[in-house]
Amino acid sequence: HDPRGVLEELLRIGKHAIVSFTNFGYWRFRLHLACSGRMPVTDAKDHEWFDTPNIHLCTIRDFVTLCDALGITVERCFSVRRGGQTRRVRPSSALANLIGEQAVFLLGRE
Repeated sequence: HDPRGVLEELLRIGKHAIVSFTNFGYWRFRLHLACSGRMPVTDAKDHEWFDTPNIHLCTIRDFVTLCDALGITVERCFSVRRGGQTRRVRPSSALANLIGEQAVFLLGRE
């Protein structure tokens, strides 16, 4: 329920953390949203994605922004495509957001 707190705790007790999540910036998810017009709804419009009472859906770009705000270093980032193809990507790349159905990060503290 608290992605920010979980990240801080992971890096409080260890030098590194590995985090994985479904990337909602993936092109198939974007297409589904565009065609269906459906997204999780929240009454709390003043909240960021990581602060909402709803499930915490995010993109690679959202996650990198949160890491920057918390002073967390992204040491490596991988995108995982259907069929298990894994590719190391630059987390700031727009392409990383589009092609990776899953994201895997190696994080550290600055």
